Amino acid sequence: MQKLGLSQSLQQKLSPQQIQFIKLLQVPTAELEGRIEEELEINPALEEGEEQEKPEEQPAAENEPDEFPESTTASSDEDVDIKDYLRDDDYSGYKMQGDGDEDEDNREMPIPMASSLHEQLMNQLDFLGLGEKELAIGKQLVGSIESDGYIRRDLEAIVNDLAFSQGIETTAEEVEAVLKKIQTFDPPGIAARNLQECLYIQLDRMDNGHDIDVAVAKKIISECFEEFTKKHYQKIQKKLDTEDENFVRDAMEVIIKLNPKPGGGGGPTATKNQYIIPDFILTNNNGKLELALNSRNAPELRISRSYTDMFKAYDKSNKKDKKLKEAVTFVKQKLDAAKWFIDAIKQRQHTLLRTMKAIIDFQYDFFLEGDETKLKPMILKDIATMINMDISTVSRVASSKAIQTDFGIFPLKYFFSEGISTDSGEEVSSREVKQIIKDIIESEDKDKPYSDDKLEKILNDKGYNIARRTVAKYREQLNIPVARLRKEI
Repeated sequence: MQKLGLSQSLQQKLSPQQIQFIKLLQVPTAELEGRIEEELEINPALEEGEEQEKPEEQPAAENEPDEFPESTTASSDEDVDIKDYLRDDDYSGYKMQGDGDEDEDNREMPIPMASSLHEQLMNQLDFLGLGEKELAIGKQLVGSIESDGYIRRDLEAIVNDLAFSQGIETTAEEVEAVLKKIQTFDPPGIAARNLQECLYIQLDRMDNGHDIDVAVAKKIISECFEEFTKKHYQKIQKKLDTEDENFVRDAMEVIIKLNPKPGGGGGPTATKNQYIIPDFILTNNNGKLELALNSRNAPELRISRSYTDMFKAYDKSNKKDKKLKEAVTFVKQKLDAAKWFIDAIKQRQHTLLRTMKAIIDFQYDFFLEGDETKLKPMILKDIATMINMDISTVSRVASSKAIQTDFGIFPLKYFFSEGISTDSGEEVSSREVKQIIKDIIESEDKDKPYSDDKLEKILNDKGYNIARRTVAKYREQLNIPVARLRKEI
């Protein structure tokens, strides 16, 4: 039996304009230019033009829209009210804050071009003068080299690849013979199958038959590699049948200067270096912090003048013309979209500045001096409460933005950290504790490095209530190995 029921529910939905703002908010300044270009391509009512008159600068907090742009919907009336679209002074010359006359400092940094690792190896392969079959094997091997410079694919698998993809019958011995030739290429250590082989190739390249330290280093890598990786120096001395610590120490100095990643990790297809473009620029002007939004990638946006002229023509024409009315309705939709986009750009700018100013106020001592120990514990909720916005909004700003200061470029996520309590009852940032751990380890006796238990005791003596497992977690986050691997002879 069918029943008819009535239920009431409360739902909250984001308008298309709010969604547009949210998407723009999480886009870094480095990618904003591309997003604006996309909008210019799909909306003819939005155009980019040179700023004719520089508008008077106003404080960022004045005349700014609310957290989300006000929703606007197209009128359902048959007659289109064109008066709102003839008054477009507010949008005719909009430009992002921070734009001005271009000088040398504001110009785009050129991106240096460089040949990829794959191209360098292929060029060296051509100079070997290999036969057709060996050349095909060489190309297959070069193509199998990973971004860090290693070949981890089994030689038998490469033999199968050559048979199935190119119809070339070969053996693992023939492939290894070509591999040995590739291992003579630059950079030294390239095309090794593991770290041991990589280090040995580099040492072999250095060996001139007269350097005793290099000869001992080769012996350590070939015969004592497991002891070397675990820093069991006494076992190495025993295997080498020597009691002279200097004999081993000098060889170890040679080994630690070798490159464990000869490929550089850039990837075989990498062709250019990338630069970080900060979203904010903070300067210290005689003790006064001044914040600016980096907006050189945001061109001036305005409503197309030709679309306004179309409305003027419609206002003087016969309004009963059905085709003209349909065209004007289409234009109205495009104008709505253009104004919403400009509003969203304005609101993005306003929200970024509000959020960053709140972070600076919260971490003022750090931004003034750059001392990491001055960082306070700070979570997203702290900033959201200060600017009266949702935590998700602050999260979108913090997740993909960076700030340039007088002492370096920092991602905004860097300033958010958990708190550690002290004996005095105060809360200090985990970053402060990490810096103290780093300082303690840097000043420790390398013959007897501190264990995590010892680090815990030292920190507790300094007044930081921290457990050993937390010490271990922070040490790992700092990429510092355990005490045994930090030991030196």
